[in-house]
Amino acid sequence: MQCSYCSKAFSFKYSLERHVRTHTGEKPYQCSYCGKGFSQKYSVNVHERSHTGQTPFQCSHCGQKFTQKAVLTVHERIHTGEKPYQCSHCDKAFTQKTQLTTHERIHTNKRPYKCLYCDFAFIQKNHCNIHQRLHTGERPFACSYCTKKFIQKSHCTAHERVHNGQRPYQCCLCEKRFKQKWGLTVHERSHLKEFGM
Repeated sequence: MQCSYCSKAFSFKYSLERHVRTHTGEKPYQCSYCGKGFSQKYSVNVHERSHTGQTPFQCSHCGQKFTQKAVLTVHERIHTGEKPYQCSHCDKAFTQKTQLTTHERIHTNKRPYKCLYCDFAFIQKNHCNIHQRLHTGERPFACSYCTKKFIQKSHCTAHERVHNGQRPYQCCLCEKRFKQKWGLTVHERSHLKEFGM
């Protein structure tokens, strides 16, 4: 059985039907709490746990709980150090297949995410989404202290430190703290000069 949109082949009819929804955008499964639609029944079951607070999968190392078994499996690799996904081009290995796929595009120069407004193409979908906001002017991340809005969540978080005074980046030599990572990097260079490096 073959997808009529992209010619991808499937052995089972249900697999083909599920795949076709990625093209059509059909979402036949709805959350019984909020009405949000999903293309797969499994996805709605996982989503509904966000309403119920149900976390049936627990880490045997630290006790942290998760809504999905797959997320638990990836989390446990933090404890075991397992990195089962090996790059075929270099020595790097990864805990998740998606990390490997993204990394290998550096070697192959494959850029599957094309900007809708210009000729730019990207290795990662989120980088494409951020770039496209430069064209659309969309700024979805609003400061919770003032009226400023941002293209990226990380920019909003960094800006909010102006208001809340958080300084999460600490020098390991003198314990001075900084609002942004670049501030710490510049500061640490001053220590290197002190040691003649």
